[in-house]
Amino acid sequence: MKFLRYPGGKRKLLSFLENYLPTGDEIQGKYIEPFVGGGSVFFYLQPHSAILSDLNKELIELYKGIKNYPKKVWEIFSTFPSGKKPYYKIRNESQENKPIYYRAARTLFLNRTCFKGMWRHNPEGQFNVGYGGEERRHVLNYEDFIGLTKRLKRAIIFHADFEKTLNMCSDGDFIFLDPPYKPGSREMNQAHYINGYFSVDDQKRLANKLKKVSQEKNAKWLMTNSSHPDIRSLYKGFNIIKVPKGTSSVIGVFSNNSQEILISNY
Repeated sequence: MKFLRYPGGKRKLLSFLENYLPTGDEIQGKYIEPFVGGGSVFFYLQPHSAILSDLNKELIELYKGIKNYPKKVWEIFSTFPSGKKPYYKIRNESQENKPIYYRAARTLFLNRTCFKGMWRHNPEGQFNVGYGGEERRHVLNYEDFIGLTKRLKRAIIFHADFEKTLNMCSDGDFIFLDPPYKPGSREMNQAHYINGYFSVDDQKRLANKLKKVSQEKNAKWLMTNSSHPDIRSLYKGFNIIKVPKGTSSVIGVFSNNSQEILISNY
């Protein structure tokens, strides 16, 4: 089930990725995803145990809210009023002292009703995407929503930089990584779900950490990234496969020239 609108997410790539992914039963240890985003691969594999993290606090609170308070999150989400005026009122209200299940419901509501599922903040850290309509809000139903909770019960979920998450890797684990990037570019500015900048230095830091994991742990990892030559050069000696059809230079638009690659240590 796709419960988040996520430009750059991997749901449309699953038919290609499945050729390179283990099944949930084949993962001997934990499934680890340090840039969880929309969680498409996690929900597809349904691993027995998992670690999910992201640097975006609102996103992680959404996952935690669904995992721990599904009925309250659904009740609040489904009773938010419809229309442009209520959208802006809910978008602009202070979240100080609000319980996590309310914040989770609000995040889900904004994601389902904002323009093109974008996630952008102003300099003060406030969500500032305009209204997009109600059509995609009502695609969700209660039964599917509760199904998300059952899958998330298998996961440890927390807010962290990817290095902290990868430090939790052990032998037998499988790691899937989908760092923020714009196809064909070295770095990503105003990345979806990241109120900040995933720079060249971050890409280098990630590459160094994955090299260390490969040297010290008997763990497998698979990553999607930009095909930019500078990114490729960070992973010499690893397996690199061009994604034949995927996200183009325009985020959310598929192309036969995706400018995306898969990188793995197996």
